[in-house]
Amino acid sequence: MNLASAQTQSSNTSSATSQFAGKVALVTGGTSGIGTATAVALAAAGAKVVVSGRRETEGAAVVARITAAGGEAAYFRADASVEAEIAALVAFTVERFGRLDLAFNNAGVELNGPLAGVTEADYRRVFDLNVWGVLASMKHEIPAMLKTGGGAIVNTSSVAGHAGLAGASVYVASKHAVEGLTKSAALEVARQGIRINAIAPAAIQTEMFNRFAPTPEQQAFMANLHPVGYFGQPEDIARAVLYLLDPANTFLTGTSLVVDGGWLAQ
Repeated sequence: MNLASAQTQSSNTSSATSQFAGKVALVTGGTSGIGTATAVALAAAGAKVVVSGRRETEGAAVVARITAAGGEAAYFRADASVEAEIAALVAFTVERFGRLDLAFNNAGVELNGPLAGVTEADYRRVFDLNVWGVLASMKHEIPAMLKTGGGAIVNTSSVAGHAGLAGASVYVASKHAVEGLTKSAALEVARQGIRINAIAPAAIQTEMFNRFAPTPEQQAFMANLHPVGYFGQPEDIARAVLYLLDPANTFLTGTSLVVDGGWLAQ
């Protein structure tokens, strides 16, 4: 490697690790899959990260992974469908790290099955977490961000927030709601220094996807829905989330970034 290429590599590494230097990030649903990948990526890019979810063992493992790599992180157990726990989570973040700049509202749950079989309990379980959880998170994150001049929020939607999907009507409805919440909330705070966007993944290789399509036949069918011919990985979504959160993207708000291997282009 010559001196010029070494200097370029050093510059790129420095840029990557300083992208979110001095920023504090909160990730709900951070104990697995997309949430974990994003928490790790945020820490690698310089942010102090609070990882939240209901599984304490997994949460502690994510924090250990971040700290082993030289990052700074903490875990806080919270059920994102319970507003009091979200309020406590945001308060913990501010108390622990002094501020809140970035939030990834990623906690969610799937529901697969025909409409005729949906119960009221099914509906409430999905909407309480996927919709109320996002709304309650923004409700408490926004005031915390305003205290230090603004910030950025990303909510997890789905390709199901942009199209229908037979056999998943309640889940699809919840993700359409996330899209509407994201746009409306972004308009409310557009002049207050807070940007709010959504990320809309297709099938990503996570525990949730394995529950949604548990058999090899179902997974093969789902893979074929993607023109690229394969599933995405959590890191694919993490990179897109960091793009949406990047403070350099000041003109990017109120939109939904679809990361779907070409699914919706068909």
